[in-house]
Amino acid sequence: MRIPNPSRTPSPFVPSEVEGPEHTSLDFARDRRKWALGLSAAIAALLTTTPAYAQLAVDVDNAGNADLVIAVPALPTPQSENTLAGTTEDLGNRISDVIASDLDRSGLFKPIGRNAVKRITVDEVTAPTFPYWQGRSAAALIQGFVKSNGDGKITVGCYLYDVALGSELTRQGFVVEPADWRRAAHKCADSIYSRLSGESPFFDSRIAYIAETGPKGNRTKRLAIMDSDGANHRFITNGQSTALTPRFSPDYKQIAYLSYVDGNPRIYVYDLGTGRQRLVTQSRNPTFAPRWSPDGKYLLYSMAIGGNTDIYKISAEGGTPVRLTDGPGIDVGGSFSPDGSQIVFESDRSGGQQLYVMNADGSNQRRISFGGGRYATPEWSPRGDLIAFTKMQGNFRIGVMSPSGGGERLLTNSWQDEAPTWAPNGRVIQFFRTGRGAVSSTVWQVDLTGANERRLPTPVDGSDPAWGPILP
Repeated sequence: MRIPNPSRTPSPFVPSEVEGPEHTSLDFARDRRKWALGLSAAIAALLTTTPAYAQLAVDVDNAGNADLVIAVPALPTPQSENTLAGTTEDLGNRISDVIASDLDRSGLFKPIGRNAVKRITVDEVTAPTFPYWQGRSAAALIQGFVKSNGDGKITVGCYLYDVALGSELTRQGFVVEPADWRRAAHKCADSIYSRLSGESPFFDSRIAYIAETGPKGNRTKRLAIMDSDGANHRFITNGQSTALTPRFSPDYKQIAYLSYVDGNPRIYVYDLGTGRQRLVTQSRNPTFAPRWSPDGKYLLYSMAIGGNTDIYKISAEGGTPVRLTDGPGIDVGGSFSPDGSQIVFESDRSGGQQLYVMNADGSNQRRISFGGGRYATPEWSPRGDLIAFTKMQGNFRIGVMSPSGGGERLLTNSWQDEAPTWAPNGRVIQFFRTGRGAVSSTVWQVDLTGANERRLPTPVDGSDPAWGPILP
């Protein structure tokens, strides 16, 4: 990723090739006298040609049994300068911690954090002391720097090295507001993860979920959002009305969710920028289970009329809804394929809850689940290759199958796991878990292989998670 030119690049997180010094927003000739030679070399290295790739990699099918040791020392700074987020030295420590934590959560790496290794100098950023890291049994090394710029922003550099070969694998550079230091850390971790696993990134993303408190039978359920690692948590609604099943719009500007504002289940869209919400439809009938189309132009939802529930599609701006199903029974859910051409949903038209796929206009409806038990809450993978679901057969388990219904696999085996949601790269699935006889629920995630099951930290109980795409 290039260090962006603010006059041409509105976001510091738009990926692109490394560009030459004449296009950077930093005047290196002017800054050369201000900063240490080592840091100047590190920044200049971000703008040179892309290094040759070595063969260091991780096995994505071995999640949960990480064996690639990766060292993540603190990011050095030219001096401890104050920023709005603390000193640059503090940021170097915190960014290192977030990178190590992200890689650890993937289940593919064994990070050695900054407290277990030496503090590197700016001179070492582009000239690592490889024998030292070999002595720490590190196969890979992440180094970088944090520099305070004259315009109030910070520059974060991120380098990945193959320790055994003594070669550089990749580098990234980010110019951000100090308050966005966590995003720079997530982007660095994403670049490392992608380079070594061959998978698309997912750390720089957000999650919406339902925060639950209170006794059984009188639970307060509020809409909340947070980063993919649980940081930057905030409540969106006050809990006076029950909220359920949130979903981010593809551009992260809005959240569609079910609310009981007037005592009846209705779908609302909450604008994260203005804090305002609007009712999707003015129907007096119960509406629920909202889902965005991949382009953000439409919403799917279910509506119950006279004991029959069907799936509808409506413009995200409002208007007249189009009914997509019209058979007897209960048709619920609806999740678009990534290209928007198909929809997966659940229906009891065959006598029990099963999964069906139809074209986006409602045509060609066909059943795809035949494995015994009941199936619910289907969610199409962002990669398009799989559909995640809840299977109810004794207990509730999270599973996946192909869009045609083949290759069914169950990934969890707890008492009650339900409501899967995909990471942006289609590699990790999040869900919520309720223990036998328990009132509380918690948010968990599992790798596509069924390994690396981990609980996501939330300040209160959590349910109905919804993982958004990579942040723009």
